[in-house]
Amino acid sequence: MRSKEEVLQAVEEGIIGKCLDERDLKRLLAFIELNMWIRLGFVNKEGVNDADIEILPWKEETILEKLKEDLAFAFEKALDKRGLSSSFMYEVIKMWLWILEDPLYDFKEYAMYGLPLFKKVAVKYGFDNPIGDDVGNENKYNEDVIT
Repeated sequence: MRSKEEVLQAVEEGIIGKCLDERDLKRLLAFIELNMWIRLGFVNKEGVNDADIEILPWKEETILEKLKEDLAFAFEKALDKRGLSSSFMYEVIKMWLWILEDPLYDFKEYAMYGLPLFKKVAVKYGFDNPIGDDVGNENKYNEDVIT
């Protein structure tokens, strides 16, 4: 797993942090001390100090828990055919994979709102897989296909 410093450098270099709405970076804030938020392009609210914020431990099990939560949300958005939200969650999932140094980070297929990647991650980590035996690129997941 990559170190917190590696992640901060990657954000500064534009390697990760690809969501237009910054939802990927906002998720990282839970792991980053307030005095380092500026490296992610954020500042804390006036009157909030470090003692008021719980910083999650930078451990593989905590990162995996966030991946699990975000993957469930990603599936929800993809299955609801929410294009922008799905594409942003695709980037969030890829961010967690990059942090975990998982080779699935290099997965390129973005069919049907990201479902093929979401399926691969769910199966690999034993997370909930709402598409069952499907691969995720089946036409039934695309609202534009007439069957």
